[in-house]
Amino acid sequence: MLIEQIWTNNAWRNFNYLIACPETKEALVVDPCDSSRCIQIANDRGWHIKQILNTHEHHDHIEGNSAIVEATGAVVLAHHKAVDRIANIDVQLYAGDTVRVGNSVMLSVLDTPGHTMSHICLFSKIDQPVLFSGDTLFNAGVGNCHGGGHPEELYSTFSQQLFDLPDSTLVYPGHDYIVNNLRFTLDREPNNSPAQALLNQVLDQDTNNPLVTTIGIEKQVNCFFRLDNSEIIENLRLSVAGFPDNPSSKDVFLALRELRNHW
Repeated sequence: MLIEQIWTNNAWRNFNYLIACPETKEALVVDPCDSSRCIQIANDRGWHIKQILNTHEHHDHIEGNSAIVEATGAVVLAHHKAVDRIANIDVQLYAGDTVRVGNSVMLSVLDTPGHTMSHICLFSKIDQPVLFSGDTLFNAGVGNCHGGGHPEELYSTFSQQLFDLPDSTLVYPGHDYIVNNLRFTLDREPNNSPAQALLNQVLDQDTNNPLVTTIGIEKQVNCFFRLDNSEIIENLRLSVAGFPDNPSSKDVFLALRELRNHW
């Protein structure tokens, strides 16, 4: 599997992705915002865009669809519940479906509600597992739930699916928010030395060649994976009115998500 992570350099700090089969050179584009760059990079690599996949319906993840369809004839794939929110979906996706790219690439569809209720992630079970996480999981953070989602559903997605992914899984998110997300983790867990070290590393990183984290790294630096951490829990007791004495993982996740909304 060939992966091209495309930094759009826009106000929303989007990443777009090209996923290509090394045998056939057929390609899938994920969440095209900058259609011209996606097309140009595919042409430069000698890849042929055959499919577009939208992880969810927000405008910055779909607005390149029509231009790419016009230029390449690609078919559009998206969550089956997004048919009224994304124009001209050709293939409706369900949990457990497989998206094939060329002869050699197979991507499993994960139904991951929370950021929106029609959000999917793609997971590749290869020697080096890969997750294309859209706006569900960011490097060192998680997506918000303002645009049609629900935080309890987001917690369920994490607790029932993402927590169980192999630690070696590479994480390719929909946006670059790593600096602010690490600062939030350190605000909740000031003694998290791996988070501080990673923040120092990425403060001036080249967003055209950004750090790619893994689920294992996320478990060290992303407070939304660290729900039993005593320092995080104690800080929540001090900062959240009515926070329970013996909180569940869900209590911790929801409190963190609410704090991040206003941080």
